[in-house]
Amino acid sequence: MSTDHTQQQTSDAQRQAKDLSLKSTTPPTEVPGYETQKFLGSGAFGEVWTGIDQNTGRRVAIKFYTHRGGVDWTLLSREVEKLAVLSADRYVVQLLDVGWDSDPPYYVMDYIENGSLEDLLKREGTLPLSEAVEIFEEVAVGLMHLHGKGVLHCDLKPANVLLDADAKPRLADFGQSRLSHELKPSLGTLFYMAPEQADLEAAPDARWDVYALGALLFSMLTGKPPFRSEELTGKLDSEASLPERLSCYRKGIKAAPRPTRHRQVAGIDRALIDIVDRCLEVNPRDRFQSIQSVLEALKAREEAKVRIPLLLLGVVAPIVLLMIMLYFGLTGYQTAVKESNLAVSDRVQENNDTFAKSVARAIEADIPRYFQVVEHESRRSEFQLVFDKIREKEVLEKLRVPRSRSNEVELIRQGFLKDPDRLNLKDYFQDRLDGYLKLASQYDEESKSKGPVGKPPLRFASIFVTDPHGTILAVAYDVEQNSNSEGINFTYRTYYHGGPLDLGRSTEPGSVEVIKGTHLSAAFRSTTTKTWKVGVSTPIYANEGSSNETGGPNGTNGKTLLGVMVMTIHLRDFSPFRGTRDKNHFPVLVDRRGGNETTHGRILHHDFFVELAEKRLANELKPEEDEEDYTSEKYNVDLAQFSKQRDDEPFYYYDPLGKAKGGEAYQGKWIAAMEWVYLPKETADDDTEKGTEQPDLAVIVQENYEDTIRPIQNLGRTLLWRTLTALVGFVIVVSLQWYFVLRLLGGLRRNPGRYANDRRASDSLHSMKTMTAPKSTDTNVTK
Repeated sequence: MSTDHTQQQTSDAQRQAKDLSLKSTTPPTEVPGYETQKFLGSGAFGEVWTGIDQNTGRRVAIKFYTHRGGVDWTLLSREVEKLAVLSADRYVVQLLDVGWDSDPPYYVMDYIENGSLEDLLKREGTLPLSEAVEIFEEVAVGLMHLHGKGVLHCDLKPANVLLDADAKPRLADFGQSRLSHELKPSLGTLFYMAPEQADLEAAPDARWDVYALGALLFSMLTGKPPFRSEELTGKLDSEASLPERLSCYRKGIKAAPRPTRHRQVAGIDRALIDIVDRCLEVNPRDRFQSIQSVLEALKAREEAKVRIPLLLLGVVAPIVLLMIMLYFGLTGYQTAVKESNLAVSDRVQENNDTFAKSVARAIEADIPRYFQVVEHESRRSEFQLVFDKIREKEVLEKLRVPRSRSNEVELIRQGFLKDPDRLNLKDYFQDRLDGYLKLASQYDEESKSKGPVGKPPLRFASIFVTDPHGTILAVAYDVEQNSNSEGINFTYRTYYHGGPLDLGRSTEPGSVEVIKGTHLSAAFRSTTTKTWKVGVSTPIYANEGSSNETGGPNGTNGKTLLGVMVMTIHLRDFSPFRGTRDKNHFPVLVDRRGGNETTHGRILHHDFFVELAEKRLANELKPEEDEEDYTSEKYNVDLAQFSKQRDDEPFYYYDPLGKAKGGEAYQGKWIAAMEWVYLPKETADDDTEKGTEQPDLAVIVQENYEDTIRPIQNLGRTLLWRTLTALVGFVIVVSLQWYFVLRLLGGLRRNPGRYANDRRASDSLHSMKTMTAPKSTDTNVTK
């Protein structure tokens, strides 16, 4: 659908215009005093030819009304009347002669050499910003002259703007124009016509020309009018009647987003964008209320551009001078802050080195104590008595299956859980565990009042024992809970086979080697409490010559393995990790045995894990937050980075758990130090050797960088704020000085974007017209 034609009020006119376009070889009639020369084109009412005034030799354009049946002669006579009124206006194409009595009738006008603005846009696509603004301003002046003489154009578009020999615009085609006091509706051209104009009962309004003027500038800048889209054009094409098409147009414009293509034009300024936006306001109340308002806004824009050099000289120059001074001041300040940060970072790094060493040595001291306790517990005669009664039960052979067991095996397990001998073993473990917990609690209470004295008693999370093939016989926990582990095979756990990582849960019992000596396991997540622990495990062998030398696989030196005792520890219960927590400064325990490379380690203990445990106990942890596998590679620590630290530059550590859900507090820079922890070697004998050449654990002490340098940052912000305050004060003083200077010079003027009086007057006039306008019966509008 072509939408660049004025919306006329008959359907036959365009068909007959098509027929007329074929009759271009001879003029329709002779025009006295003029020599008709060349056919230019045809329209809904007839043909346009060029001619020569035989008296003056002046070139003219002659419009013949060949299609008399479809012509509303009242409208044409009004157009001629308005052209006559505007005959002295240089912004309007001049009427030279009229031949109403001729057959067909005609009138003679100035011939405009450079064609229409529409022709120019078809050739160029868009116009340079300066050229578009110049034409826009000229057309606005022409419209202001029209309005001053009581004429509203009502059909402004590129085709109705002609360019003379000097490329100056001239307004043409007043077929839809109205006098300001007329109440008869007038239809313009789609997408150049204000939405309220597309109504057969609308009264003419000067703001219609304001909207069309904005659409004209928009087209010159972007190549097509505002709001035009394939979707809306298609909807207009599908409407059968004129009222429906006009209603569709109004609704489409009001529903469409504000046009923005003009904002991307190279070199366009904010003031010109505002002018276009105000012209194209859908609500006429928000639009410029007159052409005069548009011209005032253009003038204000030009004056603002003229003031810029003056402001640059009088305002920016002092500010530049101030900025130069500020630059040198801030440069010196930043250097001082940087050096202070480095000094603080170095001091914190040294403190962390010391802290990491003390934590590592404390863990090294704790682990042999845990080793000694579990070895002691496994050899107690009381334990041997209750253990011997349960370890050779025939039911254990039926439970010797991987964790993925059948319902039948589960029924056997439930029966095993009720075995009196097994319950005696469980009670024995609970008594032993409660004893250790009581000692630890008493020490903690005394430490609060008197301070810590001596080594703190060891704290355990659970005690349990497996048969020789890895099936757990009985478990005691530090917190009362239902066990999900008893009667289940855990061959795959590192505390059983001694490897660096847990194996698959489907591992067949008897398919892996059992630990040969006391062993510190890799961290594992309890199937019952879902907390992270490590286990200190030791094999239980039959004494030589004892009747207990049957029933298990051979161990070291030919001894028979009877089972494996395991005492688990919450990682937070190692002595260096007890006490008050500081989220900005804390130690971390890393196990190199669980890393994806020899230089990478898996985090065993971290402040984040303690948070999760506390939330879990308080039932504040969402299920999806409790499903993350923190042993995966993305949470491994690259331990090699600590050996690459340089003394001449700061080293910043990035915590892998900062990537975890809920771990946002651990993102960013940390100042960190690392120290190796040397574990006792596993031995099959009673003695243990201290120290190994390849340590398996590492302690990282990390301190939040931002928290460390916060005092310096606060000082810097205070100085910077004072500097900016001084700068703002300087700008305000200079601005006030220039305000009064410009006011005295008459340079300041009121904001042209607000014309309250003009708007109120226009709104009042519009309201009067709306109340008195008769319903139109004019139906000569076509698609």
